[in-house]
Amino acid sequence: MNYYSLNKQSSDVSFKEATILGQAPDKGLYFPETIPLVDKDIISNIENISNEEIAFRVIKPYIGNEIADDELFRIVSETVNFPIPLEKVTDTISSLELFHGPTLAFKDVGARFMSRCLGYFVNNGQAALSGPTGKIIVLVATSGDTGGAVANGFYDVDGVEVVILYPSGKVSSVQEKQLTTLGKNIHALEVNGTFDDCQQMVKQAFADEELNKQLFLTSANSINVARWLPQQFYYFFAYKQWLNTPSGDGGQPPVICVPSGNFGNICAGVLAHTSGLPVEHFIAACNANDVVPQFMQSQNYAPKKAVATISNAMDVGNPSNFIRILELFHNQFPQLKEKFSSVSITDGETKATMKRVFDEYGYTLDPHGAVGFLALERYLNGHPSAKGIILETAHPVKFYDVVEPVINQTVPLPEAVKEIIDLPKKSSFIDASYQQLKDFLKMNR
Repeated sequence: MNYYSLNKQSSDVSFKEATILGQAPDKGLYFPETIPLVDKDIISNIENISNEEIAFRVIKPYIGNEIADDELFRIVSETVNFPIPLEKVTDTISSLELFHGPTLAFKDVGARFMSRCLGYFVNNGQAALSGPTGKIIVLVATSGDTGGAVANGFYDVDGVEVVILYPSGKVSSVQEKQLTTLGKNIHALEVNGTFDDCQQMVKQAFADEELNKQLFLTSANSINVARWLPQQFYYFFAYKQWLNTPSGDGGQPPVICVPSGNFGNICAGVLAHTSGLPVEHFIAACNANDVVPQFMQSQNYAPKKAVATISNAMDVGNPSNFIRILELFHNQFPQLKEKFSSVSITDGETKATMKRVFDEYGYTLDPHGAVGFLALERYLNGHPSAKGIILETAHPVKFYDVVEPVINQTVPLPEAVKEIIDLPKKSSFIDASYQQLKDFLKMNR
């Protein structure tokens, strides 16, 4: 399998090269040259196939022979070695809980897979593209959960340094602890700005020819195919469980609603569907950052400066992965609109939904899950024969300062949070200045 740049100005590359490079030299995102169809028996017999086997068979065509089968099976087994349950919330809505991994967020799946692939390439002498220092530097911007997942996934990986940029005061206290308390090869930069500022600085670093002659940089954001592609796994796991619920009885495909910021998560779901996974419809549930909902109304894509909300991981004003969704639909808007919709939910509506769902159903949503729940609920109200799934992307404890006052209950601390909550923060404060980032990278190479 080769990958081409969506900017169409760079040579095609292998999976290994796409993983190591992160972004194409022409600044485009890599995209698989073909979309492989999953074996029909994966769908027809999915209830009898282990999650590890499903993951292996889904990802294998994208990897080809670049990772030996036994190593690839080990990688996917370690990637998905925690529960991903589908929990009933109402008679028509179930929640796929993606927060049972080490950093309590859906990004654990992509980060664990990518870190193990990159570690395999480095430690088997296959990452010959590394810079003069002999190390690969993973440079990543985070609006919340990516930072902790990447930090945990790459912690103490030999030959890899990680630099994480996050917007000061715009991630939750638990999220900040997860990305600033590890040390060793993990370096956190607290940026006086927004996520979009952080993302723009990272993009400038990748575009800086002088810097890239001195350092070898790669990305762990969902722009990297090794972060994006494995997110397909849990859509298949959801369908496997869906068939054992009254909602999925008879094989009725679900409507899937995904809280969306940079759009890598929902893009992976659309990719899984294109490969053969039955899905009735996709909903991208956004907060006040409504670039995609506006596009779906006007067909005019107009990036905006991100605004801060209580669902901060979705505070993105120029979602990088939406271009991949357009590519999956061959840039044909009628095809896109038939299968995909997007709505914007306010902070007030988010809080009201958290409280109502807790009071009526005893289920605790985090702010992102609440955005997804209300968006799906509204869709189902207009499609009474449909039933659906929300992706609950993070544990409510990561946003306890928002959740607890709304539901008037204390969210119990999982062990993973108890272990870090009192650890000292280790970070460097910088302005939203590319020069300051560049100076840090050169000084700490």
